[in-house]
Amino acid sequence: MVELDAAQVLTIPRKLKSAEVVRHGFMSNFLFANISGIFGAAGFVREILEKLTPAHEEGGKSDREKLDAISTVQVDEEGNAVPNEEIIIGKTQELFGEKIYETIPEDISSAFANMAESRPDDIERHVKAVTDAVKGKVAQDIITPIADSYGITQKAKKRLEEQASKEIEVAMSRAKQDFEQQKRIAQTALDAKRNIAETEQEVKKAEEEFALDMQGALQALTDSVTETVKKTLQEKPKELVERMEVKKAEDEKKSVEDEIRAHLRGFARTIPSFIMAYGDENLTLANFDDYTEDDVFLAVTGITEEEFRFLRDGGDKPNPETGVMEHYDGHLFDEVVFNDSVREFLRKRAELADYFDESKTEDIFDYIPPQKTNQIFTPKRIVKMMVDKLEEENPGCFDDPDKTFADLYMKSGLYITEVVKRLYRSEGMKKAFPDEKARIRHILQNQVYGMAPTRIIYLIATNYILGFDEALKEEQHNFVQADAAEAAKNGTLKALVDKHFG
Repeated sequence: MVELDAAQVLTIPRKLKSAEVVRHGFMSNFLFANISGIFGAAGFVREILEKLTPAHEEGGKSDREKLDAISTVQVDEEGNAVPNEEIIIGKTQELFGEKIYETIPEDISSAFANMAESRPDDIERHVKAVTDAVKGKVAQDIITPIADSYGITQKAKKRLEEQASKEIEVAMSRAKQDFEQQKRIAQTALDAKRNIAETEQEVKKAEEEFALDMQGALQALTDSVTETVKKTLQEKPKELVERMEVKKAEDEKKSVEDEIRAHLRGFARTIPSFIMAYGDENLTLANFDDYTEDDVFLAVTGITEEEFRFLRDGGDKPNPETGVMEHYDGHLFDEVVFNDSVREFLRKRAELADYFDESKTEDIFDYIPPQKTNQIFTPKRIVKMMVDKLEEENPGCFDDPDKTFADLYMKSGLYITEVVKRLYRSEGMKKAFPDEKARIRHILQNQVYGMAPTRIIYLIATNYILGFDEALKEEQHNFVQADAAEAAKNGTLKALVDKHFG
């Protein structure tokens, strides 16, 4: 008898293109929906997630403490992170004081004075001078302290300065355009009065009225620019602090979401095993929990079926900290992606069921990620090397219809199927059993034996070994659920083998 005990860690792609979603659907973030709905949920949601073994994308590291923020991260109805208003106000006061720029700074005031005393033709130059002074003040006295406090990069600081400068330029340009419009209106009125004037006195009066109109326009421009400057200097500090806090809140939200998805991927990577063991064409997200035994579900996933249903469907539960009944919406899995992935896995399982077809370069276990349990499958190339070595040390062993072969610790059934193929194709077996159906039945009923340590592994292995012909599943075979490893530790392995195989 030969005992199989080898392992391989399968690699899951780090990033998935849309075309790969179905192939790797159970490990894709596309499977998960309504992640933002978890934020603000009571502690019982976090407790369920903590039981799931996280499966991070390549390079990622688990940090279960991030799940503690589930109840503290605040989001709006669209799922966007919402910063704490008290923190924004406190940080603004810390950086700029209680009263921020109630009066216009001296350097900007001097630019104002020049503008107010300027001629209409010089307005553009003086507005530009005020604009540049305000931009410099914002960059130096507002953005720099914020950038230093939040530790942002020079590149990010430059983006803030450019955006603030653009906003200031737009506001000043709008004020200047209003002035230019009033100037055009006054000039048109002056020209009209000149055309109809009959005396020098009427022309002089028209010019005096034009001067008054321009004086009013200049005053309106000064007032508008003054208001723009005050508003900018008073509101920009809090606005930028709020922007920094929004960024912090979004970063924290994303970090927590990544950890949530890692835990959900830890659950999702168990789903292909369940489909391999229990699945049929009727399996969906809605009835997934009906297909498995409660104890098997808990052993493989780490959570109960009831807890899975709560993540899937939501419901009401008492907050573990306050005892107050609270509601959770659920809908954590995308039903379309889940069901499509189930159908694709079943299609792939059927496509790869005939392990006698050597033209296929993959097997179904390429689609089943390794589990936290002992569901780690020996790769096919290693299995072939093992069987080659067996034949090398026992020449002609596959030609003898009386030889028996066993895997006392089956994981996938790959070792048994490789033995079955060698027996089925050997010349000695063909001579003893010319009829192909009689030959395969003899092999399965008399020559190969196997033990699987758990219920789900037993179903996975037998579904694979017998999957090429559904009728064979109903016939007698020598595969049983029994933990040979535990028996070996206890010194009762021989008794266990005798009990099941005689």
